[in-house]
Amino acid sequence: MNKKPYYITTPIYYVNDVPHIGNAYTTLAADILARFHRLDGYDVFFLTGTDEHGQKTEKAAEKNKTTPLELADRVVENYRKLWKHLQISNDDFIRTTEDRHKKVVLDIIQKVIKKGDIYLGQYEDWYCIPCEAFWTETQITDGNCPTCSRKVEKLKEESYFFRMSKYEKELLAHIEKNPDFIQPESRRNEVVSFIKTGLRDLSISRTTISWGIPVPEIEKTNKKHILYVWFDALINYLSGIGYLENSSQFNHYWSTAIHLIGKDILRFHAVYWPTMLLSIGLPLPKKIFAHGWITGKSGEKISKSKGNAIDPYAVTQEFGLDPLRYFLFREIPFGLDGEYSREAFIHRVNSDLANDYGNLLSRTLTMVQKYCKGVVPQKPKNLTSQDQLLINLSQKVVQETKDHLQAISFSKALIAIWTLIGATNRYLETMAPWKLAKEGKTQELEKTLYLCLEVLRISALLTYAFMPESSQKIWSALGIQDKIEEHTLLESSTWGHIQEGQLTHIIPPLFPRIQTS
Repeated sequence: MNKKPYYITTPIYYVNDVPHIGNAYTTLAADILARFHRLDGYDVFFLTGTDEHGQKTEKAAEKNKTTPLELADRVVENYRKLWKHLQISNDDFIRTTEDRHKKVVLDIIQKVIKKGDIYLGQYEDWYCIPCEAFWTETQITDGNCPTCSRKVEKLKEESYFFRMSKYEKELLAHIEKNPDFIQPESRRNEVVSFIKTGLRDLSISRTTISWGIPVPEIEKTNKKHILYVWFDALINYLSGIGYLENSSQFNHYWSTAIHLIGKDILRFHAVYWPTMLLSIGLPLPKKIFAHGWITGKSGEKISKSKGNAIDPYAVTQEFGLDPLRYFLFREIPFGLDGEYSREAFIHRVNSDLANDYGNLLSRTLTMVQKYCKGVVPQKPKNLTSQDQLLINLSQKVVQETKDHLQAISFSKALIAIWTLIGATNRYLETMAPWKLAKEGKTQELEKTLYLCLEVLRISALLTYAFMPESSQKIWSALGIQDKIEEHTLLESSTWGHIQEGQLTHIIPPLFPRIQTS
């Protein structure tokens, strides 16, 4: 059976500084979707990478007394190291300094030139170096960038322009015809409002920088033009899946493309990028999803420039990786801003992971060891209505989890899974196996423990994308010999797959309570 394709991307990250929690947030989100869809039987391609050209990198290199490429090489290793630490399962890592990317960029620019969509002109307006963004006089606030609030500088220089205005009506029609193209709805409305004010042609070259891809000469000019970094960077979504080198792979995945981005780069992805694709006649991506910011207690975006950055290494060293992965996507509804605080983190870990999930695992395995010599009991035949309710809930939660992750709603998926975990804890309390053992009701005792073991097996499948290491430990503790990723939801999420007679293992607490002083 041919698997359905699923193409998920992160933004490519600037190499002017070390990676931070914001970069990790988007990449972890993509990783969860990639892992879950692989488990759900899709043929997944997960792309991430680095954006290495432009004035921001050039200035950072000058500050560090090195060359832009040397800086990029160094920072890229920081990203690779962090992604490995966070157990990111990307299929490829694209760098904009790679030849395979440059070839595609030059091919695209030639196609846009051939279409008649590039001309030579004069640019005069404001430019934000940190955001690599152009702004008009009416868009800036007190001389500051409307996105990052840092100072902008006035630019006046010869520039090549892309006829973005030519595609205003076509882009607007596409958005209106495909309401899920830009999500969440608030971001779609923001983009529609921006387009309706009238699209201007886009300056796509600079003559005052040297670090980037040279623009082929279109009209006679005495200046060397370097391609605007965003026109270059966005093309990674094509070069990363073989636009020129592997047409069958490209054609297989491209129509399913989902771009996960932060809301601060929405305009580049939802306006610039689609108009570029319309110019060269390629289909638009399936979805652009702009998530919110992780904020501190003051509500300010967490970033190094604001002095409130969170080091992913420090958090995982203190609390573990899976608790961080869980917290970020349970605490913060994806698409909205959400506060990160140590207090909220500890509360969520102690409540959800230690008390609910960890406690269910520990109690069940301990009682299986005590009353069944650690062996999975026989699959029960005589089920009560209470038993059947738990079984039905497990299957309902499997479908709900799939639906929520298709909609990129991580917190709702986790809430659904925890509904099952909570119901099983209550079922265990109600059935009280310790009482059944005293009363000699062996059949009811074993039935109860079988149901709890089976819920744990299904829960491990459903939480695997969020917490791969912990879920695999649960899977192995249940006596299952292979890896979770070797299974599919279709074959393994139905009820009754845990094998009677296999030996379970008591393991140390997966989610120890975090002590607060």
